[in-house]
Amino acid sequence: MEKLRDDIPQRGEVSEIVPGVYWLRMPLPFVLNHINLWLLADGDGWTLVDTGLNTDEIKSLWRQLFATALDGRPITRLIVTHFHPDHAGLAGWLTEEWGVDLWMSQNEWLHARMLSMDTGPEMTALIADFYRRAGCSGELLAQLEARGNTYASRVVPIPRAYRRIRDGMGFDIGGHHWRVLVGRGHAPEHVCLHCAELDTIIAGDQILPKISPVVGVYFSEPEAEPLSDFLATIANLQNLPASTRVLPSHGIPFVGVSERLSQLASHHEARLEHLLAGCTGQHTAAELAKVLFPQELDLHQTQFALGETLAHLHHLMHRGQVRRQSRADGVHLYAAA
Repeated sequence: MEKLRDDIPQRGEVSEIVPGVYWLRMPLPFVLNHINLWLLADGDGWTLVDTGLNTDEIKSLWRQLFATALDGRPITRLIVTHFHPDHAGLAGWLTEEWGVDLWMSQNEWLHARMLSMDTGPEMTALIADFYRRAGCSGELLAQLEARGNTYASRVVPIPRAYRRIRDGMGFDIGGHHWRVLVGRGHAPEHVCLHCAELDTIIAGDQILPKISPVVGVYFSEPEAEPLSDFLATIANLQNLPASTRVLPSHGIPFVGVSERLSQLASHHEARLEHLLAGCTGQHTAAELAKVLFPQELDLHQTQFALGETLAHLHHLMHRGQVRRQSRADGVHLYAAA
């Protein structure tokens, strides 16, 4: 793998990364402290890919960019790769600011709408029961229950209407044709954009250069098996040319897509083997999460760790290598088959 460049755009700045494609960064209040966003020159306007989180700081940075970095041209189209709040958080605000349509895949838009609206006590109870069945108890369970559904606080209300993106469809932007490649596993219907002429893919979170995209099971689909979807997507994306420039949502743009996809596949296979080795006797998902994530984690990271552990356990169950039983209190126990 080779970085496209070492320097990164400073706050409030944009930088051309490939012809007609401009890179900007927004801060995130997490250990993963940034998101890359992309402006595509499109005639008299701009197509924007992803938005950043709903914070006053990011809105202020956007207003600065509106005034200084768009060459007096408006944003004319907004594409959101997937529903996660760092990608869709300001979709409602930006579409109102510029009077433009929101483009998303159907599954991602539905997830965003559902999670942004469903904040009542029934949702909190559902979340608490999900983590209880995973083996969380005591102070940790109380913290997770109190945290509840954080999605709504991180997004401006998602637009009630959208324009649907489908796998294989195309966008003509700035004289270039971008084809939609849908990926799965990290999110249910994640949109990537590939331009053969520019030899470039806007990869969102589907391909990241340093960290593995989170592949997790969560309260809204507790029996999901997303790792099979993610590995199938990796296999499909191996068809991209080796020279493809990858523009990820986190980290530095790079060349070496085949190598990186192979690394991701190997990473998950190693995690599966490591987790299976830990399935001696019967254990809860919360106990087994410490096999994959022995380091100290904050509450945000703990949620991801539990989700990833469940995704790998469900994949091992799919392979017939792990079995699951339920205690009388409904807590799930996992053991090697």
